[in-house]
Amino acid sequence: MNSENFKIVSVSSNALIIEIVDPSKFSGEFSIGSYVGVPCREYAGQHVVGVIDNYKVKDNYVTDAISPAKSPSFLLDVKLIGMLHETDEGMIFKRGGHGIPLPPNNSIRILEAKELDDIYSTDLTLKDKLTFSSLVNSHNTRVPINGNKFFNKHFAVVGSTGSGKSHTVAKLLQSAADSKHGNFEGLNNSHIVIFDIHGEYKSAFPNCNYLNSEKLKIPYWLFDGEELSELFIESSENNSYNQVSQFRYAVIENKKLHNEGKKVFFDSPLKFDIHEVMRYIKNMNSELINKKKGRKPEDKDNKSFESRIPEYFQNEYEFDKLSADFVNGPYTGDFERFIMRLENTISNSRLDFLFKNVDELTIEGVLEQFLGYQKNNEANVTVIDLSGIPFEVLSITVSLISRILFEFGYYYKRLLSQQSDCETPILLVYEEAHKYVPRSDLTRYRASKNAIERIAKEGRKYGVTLAIVSQRPSEVSETIFSQCSNFVAMRLTNPDDQSYVRKLLPDTSGDLISNLPTLQSGEALIIGDSIIIPSMVKIDKCIATPNSVDIAFFSKWSENWKDVEFESVTGLWKPSDILELDI
Repeated sequence: MNSENFKIVSVSSNALIIEIVDPSKFSGEFSIGSYVGVPCREYAGQHVVGVIDNYKVKDNYVTDAISPAKSPSFLLDVKLIGMLHETDEGMIFKRGGHGIPLPPNNSIRILEAKELDDIYSTDLTLKDKLTFSSLVNSHNTRVPINGNKFFNKHFAVVGSTGSGKSHTVAKLLQSAADSKHGNFEGLNNSHIVIFDIHGEYKSAFPNCNYLNSEKLKIPYWLFDGEELSELFIESSENNSYNQVSQFRYAVIENKKLHNEGKKVFFDSPLKFDIHEVMRYIKNMNSELINKKKGRKPEDKDNKSFESRIPEYFQNEYEFDKLSADFVNGPYTGDFERFIMRLENTISNSRLDFLFKNVDELTIEGVLEQFLGYQKNNEANVTVIDLSGIPFEVLSITVSLISRILFEFGYYYKRLLSQQSDCETPILLVYEEAHKYVPRSDLTRYRASKNAIERIAKEGRKYGVTLAIVSQRPSEVSETIFSQCSNFVAMRLTNPDDQSYVRKLLPDTSGDLISNLPTLQSGEALIIGDSIIIPSMVKIDKCIATPNSVDIAFFSKWSENWKDVEFESVTGLWKPSDILELDI
């Protein structure tokens, strides 16, 4: 292209306006998002690179009836993004720049595929490169990202329902789990845990370590103090502080009883017996004190208790007011509702994964379960299907798993020498993250928010990073999103979500953000440390797809009437049948 057809008509520190005088002499194609190269006149082999933000038609109206009519010309608004340098090693791209030294007189052009490849490959070694998409405006141009910079920091995938968000997450993780550097057979060393709230991802990872409510085992004794309190104590009750105090005391003493010789704290990941703790609470709720016998508890059989521990753990005693010498204990009658809550929670068959057959579990076995280290059945990806987990314990379930995986990373890093990197980096993927880390201060979200926000702030140092996936980014905790260094933003139609994402993304994204409402399914804007320039891309198709395909309502409605076996459906629904499941 020569300067007679391509003219720079305006220059600023970060933008150009280029006029295409005669479009008929321009054989190439361009659109919003196309890349333009502008040579630097006095610096051979250097080009300023810009992206077309928008363009408009200039009407070349001729008032002279004798002169031939002129075709309209185009004015391209080009935002400058960096410099392309020719070196002995090839073309190298550098972000930033300060305009152009002098307006050139030739060779302004739309960049070709080879030059785009040079830009995206800058500073990327084969070992760093992860590719799962191509440019929207140039399908032949693959868009690699720096896999290290993408996964060793937190990232977010956001997009409305139907934007292809689940397929994007699946493709990204499939690419990571399949990557190998070196000649070896079997699994690579990736460790990915997906919190799958709708049961979508099992089909995308056929060889995954799949854990649902029937296979999942999370021993209650691994819960920390906050999680235990959320599980068993109703914070809105007037005497909840008494419940917390006595429950905490009972748990600590019971851990001491079952872990002799070990240093015990309320949050220590040591076994205790919840049934023994409940006996203690019941005895405290009904005990009577004999004033004439040293103000000690005494049951109806005249058994006097020198110490409540361990007696109150071992048996449930009956207390009767045998004479006027007997008075209520300090908590008599205070724990009626607390006891009912304990009994209902422990006996709830939907919570068997917390209380049934967990006494023989070890913390090592729990970690192996979550990290895919099942003997002879190792897996890179663990899918935790949360769709069968009762909503009232969803937060503490996510909290516990997240917390112990973070602490595993923390203590594993301490075990290694200071010069050693983390050997088993872990990625935690939170599908529909707004469900358990919302912008809310409600008590039922407190445990999961605290656990995940801690990972967001500290996890990267210990080899634990987050992937936040949500269709409602405006409802996700700001603390977590603010720690994300890379974003894959798909179609967003909600104005609040668009505004929220616009505030989170860096200024270099420019007018690309305005395209979010119009993106097609599978298209995304990738921005962050891992990619050389913000780019609109088309995500590759998955090897195996998640089970999130839209139902063809109208086509199904147009078919012949279907008979439904309602008893088969309700058989899976009724509590009586759930009790029969072998969990």
